[in-house]
Parts: sequence; C-alpha cells; structure tokens
Amino acid sequence: MQPEGNIAHIAMNRQIVWYISFIFILSVAGFSCRKDDIISDDKNISLSFSTDSVVFDTVFTSIGTVTKRLMVYNNSNKRIRISDIRLAAGNNSVFRMNVDGVSGIQISDIELAANDSLYVLVKATIDPRDESNPYVVEDELSFLTNGNNQTVKLVAWGQDANYIIADQQVGNFPKFKIVADSLETVVWTAGKPYVIYGYALINSYGTLLIEAGTKVHFHDKSGLWAYVDGVLKVEGTLEAPVVFQGDRLDAEYRDLPGQWDRIWLMEGRQGFNHEINHAIIRNGFIGIQAESFLRATSNQLNISNTIIENHSGIGILGRLFAIDAANVIVANCGNYAAALTAGGAYRFRHSTLANQWTYGVRNTPALFFNNFLVDSLENPIPVNLYLEFANSIIYGSLEDEIARELVAGADTNYLLDHCLIKLTDSWRSNAVFENCLFNEDPLFRDYENFDYEPDSLSPALGAGKPEIAAELPYDLKGVDRINRPDLGALQFVTRLQEEK
Repeated sequence: MQPEGNIAHIAMNRQIVWYISFIFILSVAGFSCRKDDIISDDKNISLSFSTDSVVFDTVFTSIGTVTKRLMVYNNSNKRIRISDIRLAAGNNSVFRMNVDGVSGIQISDIELAANDSLYVLVKATIDPRDESNPYVVEDELSFLTNGNNQTVKLVAWGQDANYIIADQQVGNFPKFKIVADSLETVVWTAGKPYVIYGYALINSYGTLLIEAGTKVHFHDKSGLWAYVDGVLKVEGTLEAPVVFQGDRLDAEYRDLPGQWDRIWLMEGRQGFNHEINHAIIRNGFIGIQAESFLRATSNQLNISNTIIENHSGIGILGRLFAIDAANVIVANCGNYAAALTAGGAYRFRHSTLANQWTYGVRNTPALFFNNFLVDSLENPIPVNLYLEFANSIIYGSLEDEIARELVAGADTNYLLDHCLIKLTDSWRSNAVFENCLFNEDPLFRDYENFDYEPDSLSPALGAGKPEIAAELPYDLKGVDRINRPDLGALQFVTRLQEEK
C-alpha cells in the first residue's frame, strides 16, 4: 500500500495533465474556428452559378406568380462575403428574390463558407393582359464579391403568345429551335403573335408557311432561318400583311432600328422557291439575307408588295443568289439598302430604294453590286452576274447612291431601265442606263414617317415604261398604274382619291 501523499501527488499530476490537455484542445478548436471565420478579400475568387439565365418558361394566360431556384456556389477553399446582391431594375422589376429567408430587391453582406452554396429563390409576377408589357421581360441579378461583379439573366414572358425558344446549337451557328423539320410543313396563323427567342429554324426539306395577318416578334439578336433546302412561304395580303419586327412594344421602340437580327435564307432545290408577299419587315439588323451557303442555289426568292425598312445594317443582302423583286420598298438602312454580291441574278421592278438614314452617318450607297467571290488569299473569283432595275427609284442622301465592283472573267450584264437615280459618277453615261432620270429629288410624301409615295410634284410621276407596268398593273397598295405608271413601288394618289 502506497502512502497517502503519493496518491494525492498522483491525483494532482493527473489534474495538471487534464487541464493542459483541455487548454490545448480549446486552443486548437479556437484557432480552427478563427481560421474558418476569416473572410477572404482575394479578388481572384468568383462565384459559380447553376445557370447563366433563369428562364420562366411558363406562358402566362392570367395574372400569375412563378418561383425559380438559382444555386450560388463558392468553390474556393476560403470563406467569402457577397457584399451585394441586387435586381438591376430595382423597384421597376417584375422579379423579386429571397436569399436565406430574406426577401427584397437588394440584399447585402451574405457570407458563404468555403466549398459551400446557397439558394436564391426568384419570383416573377406577370399580368399578360397588360399590353404595355414587352413580350420578353428581362432583368439581371447582380452579385458583387471582393470588387468582382457577376450577373445572371432573368427572363420571363410578358404577354400571352406563341413562344419559340432556341434549344439547340451546332458549331458556331446561332442557337436555334427547329420549327419545321424535314419533310414537314408547318403553318403559322394569325391570332396569337409568335415571339422568337434565338433563331427559329426551317430544317432541310421542311416548309414554314406564314398566313396573312400573322405577327412575328423577335427578341434581341434573334431571327428566322431557312437552312439549306428549307423553304419559307409568307402569304400576306394587302388588307392583312405579315409583320416581322422586334418584341418591344414601348413607344420609344416603335421606330428604333437594330432590335433583332435577320431573316436568313439559304439555297434550295429548283422549283422550291422562297416566297414573300405582302410583308412588313422592320427594325432589325439585316432585313433579308439570301445566300448560297454550301452550293450555288437552284431556287430563288420571289418577293413582292413588301416593305423592308429601318434596319441598322442592310435591307437586302444577296450572295450568289437569285432574287425577283416587284413592288418592294427598301428604305432607311444604316448601310446598303441592297447589297447584291458574289454574282447571281437579281431583278427589281417597280421598286423603291430610299436611303436617307436619320440615325447617324452612312457611308455606303443605297445599291451596291459585284461579280466575284474572294478566296482564302483575298483573290477574286469571277461569278456570273445579271442585274436589272426597271421603273424603279434609287435615291438617298449621298452624292452617289449606286456603287459597283466588277472584275473580268465573268459573264456580267446589268441594266437600269426607266429609273430615277442619284448618281454623279461618270459611268452613268454607260449604255446600261436607258431613259433614266438623274439626281432629281423624287419628293416622297413624308419620308420621316415612312411614307414613300411620290407627291404631286414628283418627277417620278408618269415616268414609267408602260410595258413594264403592264406586268405589274397594281402598286404595293393595290392602286392601278396601267394608264400612267409612276416610278417606284407606289403610285401617286391624290388626297381626294384616298378619301374615296
């Protein structure tokens, strides 16, 4: 048996060991906790998100609310503070958010541990009956972390419509959704408008037929695309044209160019022509781009009784294509009204190219044409060209509204017959001009308000060739032109005649 003093000594030693161990554990725990609590200010740390766009793909038919979830990730090994999360549109936004139980349009100082995540719930409330709504309602969620600003788009549908949402992408082509697949004919009808977000694609051997009175609205950078051997048929009427324009309905967007991308037509088979009749194509980047892409086309674009206006780039862009245009107006474009390039066959009768362009400086003529392609070394490859303008107007604010670039080696024929032309260049004396009027103002009734009818003093009145007018006895508005054909797409009509 050991003496009592030794037992007390042993007990004391045990207490000391326990106490030191306890203090060590607390110190380690405390150190670890303090290390984990340190918030990094590393500017190289950025957030990751479950998606770059939160899309509310429900088509509202009555006032409604839908909630979507966004995941936000801190994939770094450091704790961070998101100093600011906000809706870009603030109180004007149709969206609201909730972050960790806190709702609002702006939330500050959200901490996120290393390799952790948080939920952001986003709610959209839409009244689809509000005709002041744009068709596509957008906002952004903005996240500010260590001085780095990151955004996630919010997209919802603002009115009841047929929505075409791009869902595929191949290579460097734009994102698209197939609306008419191979060997399929799809009909778009009047009634609810069609709203395109991305590109609506007509696949090879597919046909899209758009009936009279249909309205097609495009979101920013969106378009309609007939891929190789796909066919577009637009069947508007004088009373009910088919309208292509942007998806913003606000008054300030009514005449704003560049709101969407283009109608893009590729080559097709002989006998399967693209047809556009009685259409209005407004406010895009390029009105119509018709081009041979994989091979020289065997079909053509027949376009009639159509207005292509207010495009920030080009009205009609042709590349080694065939276009037959009658009663067509192409006006107010930021570059060319018509650029007919890389050869091809182009005929314009009773058409008006009017390019004053009121939104900035324009350095390119209303009409440009050439007869060659360019190889990889920038060398021209001659391509046959046939070009005819008859009973037409080519006019604008530049000194010369026609330019050409031609090379030898191609079968090149062009003729301007009974036209009013703005051109001072010496080549106007060339025999390709027959009975043309030069540098006389056509005196459009109201160019600024998109009225391209000649007024009572216009030199275009009665200056048309009767034989050409006989092929197109009615103008774009259905007015008889046989007895005294005027130049251009529109016949002069007195106010008295209009009232009748």
